[in-house]
Amino acid sequence: MERVGIVAWPRSEDFAPLMLVINAKEKHRVVRSLGDVAEALVAAWPTGDGKEYIAAIRTCLDAIQGNVPAKLARAAFIRAAEEAGIPVIAVIN
Repeated sequence: MERVGIVAWPRSEDFAPLMLVINAKEKHRVVRSLGDVAEALVAAWPTGDGKEYIAAIRTCLDAIQGNVPAKLARAAFIRAAEEAGIPVIAVIN
């Protein structure tokens, strides 16, 4: 994990990619990093509430700051997607 300032950016191998179908306009969204998770949660999420959604935001921030592993943020993101009814497909590299 590379630390830049207060942000610890995981390498791509630290985050197994996911594909989501968020809305009808966007056929799919591939999420490959914590930055992609943050962007999806803030800019593309269909709802701004929910217990798992809030937990995913917090866990993503903790992972970006290097306080928890990226895999915990990935798992929280998947739970938030399930809560919102967003299909998630694991992408195999």
